[in-house]
Amino acid sequence: MLEEAKLLEDDYDAESKRTWGVSIELDGVTYATSLFWQPLQNKDDPFTEVGEASEGVMEGADLFCIKPGKAPQFGICASKEGYKNGENVAAVTLATAMADRSSFVAVFKVDNGWWYTCVRNDIILSDGDMLFLNEQEAKDQFLSMLAVPDWGRKIAPPEWAIEETEYPDLKKLMSQGLRAKLQKIKALRGTKLMVVIAISAIVGLWLLSSIINGIFLASPKRPIIAPIAPKIVKPVEKVPEVKPWEKISNPEQVMKYCYKGVNDVIAIMPPGWVIGNVSCTAGGVTTSWKREIGRISWIEKALDMSGLTFSGRSVSDDGNSLIASVPLDKIQQISSPPLKTDIDLKNTLNNLFQSIGQDVTLTSFSYTSPEQNVYRSVKFKFESVHNPEIWNDLLIKFSGLEINMIRYNTSNKTWEYEGAIYVL
Repeated sequence: MLEEAKLLEDDYDAESKRTWGVSIELDGVTYATSLFWQPLQNKDDPFTEVGEASEGVMEGADLFCIKPGKAPQFGICASKEGYKNGENVAAVTLATAMADRSSFVAVFKVDNGWWYTCVRNDIILSDGDMLFLNEQEAKDQFLSMLAVPDWGRKIAPPEWAIEETEYPDLKKLMSQGLRAKLQKIKALRGTKLMVVIAISAIVGLWLLSSIINGIFLASPKRPIIAPIAPKIVKPVEKVPEVKPWEKISNPEQVMKYCYKGVNDVIAIMPPGWVIGNVSCTAGGVTTSWKREIGRISWIEKALDMSGLTFSGRSVSDDGNSLIASVPLDKIQQISSPPLKTDIDLKNTLNNLFQSIGQDVTLTSFSYTSPEQNVYRSVKFKFESVHNPEIWNDLLIKFSGLEINMIRYNTSNKTWEYEGAIYVL
């Protein structure tokens, strides 16, 4: 039925939008959020690892921060997204403030969104630092992580009414943590810096010598009087705002890579361990295993022999669960403007899903940018027995498409899809 339905749709380009923020402000202090975190192998020379990550895992990143401690890490980000050199980093401050608990998952409601942070065995997960602009997305991410057992603390807004959660004062917590700042990845350091300083000193001495010779030793010259040209003040050119759909993760590739990533992960079957649900975003695939019998060494051997490259993995304090993340292949950034209005898109989607007997939830959403431009979209959510390869051909017909989350339920073998489509 899906194959028949897709033939009835017009051929649209795919597109998407950014649903996360880059900073929060507490007591007049700006903290950077939504960094991509990786384990730091060489504490004595972190700049090599950071530089390689900026050219591979997150191409285009030009700022980074180091998280010290028992499990040192580095986080990277790109200034073109709005990050600034010298800004404090929120995840490091909170992690050091709550160092008495090696594992916690939290969502704090802030002025400009909902800040989600997740630390497991003193490691900030690669997707465990995210400022969501939409409350439901933050709540869904938090609930998905509750499937992993043995959290030292579970923090969520009280209005969510989630059992066994608390809600401490964020400002008080941040005042107790370490202040770590963003710095440039390509800044000169070590030997290179000393060479630059030496060359600068030589050039400075030469300029000083030239000035002294020109002022005191040169013969005086008669002044030349010339008319002063009028000063022309050029108007300051305003940089146009990058619209959310002008640089998005290719939804076709997200669905394709997520399908492959989920299949790769569920193919790992360590004896005595049971896999939980598998979640996938453009940032990678995340899942967990729970021990029924056996030992930790069994699952670690299974992961090592899987042939997959893990961006992070950690075992719970009691040794009965393990969470792991796998990065996706590099996803292309594309641009595609919206083509339909809110009402037209909802009618089209409802008609399409009704024709194939598929339930879907649609919600209108709007976002106001720092330039006070309003961008609108229709969010969708549905559950299906069909995998992403089948839905890919159908969904990419819509312009403005964004895939936010694909979740595979390992118990009932179903797929959950969450995304949005921009509208005029």
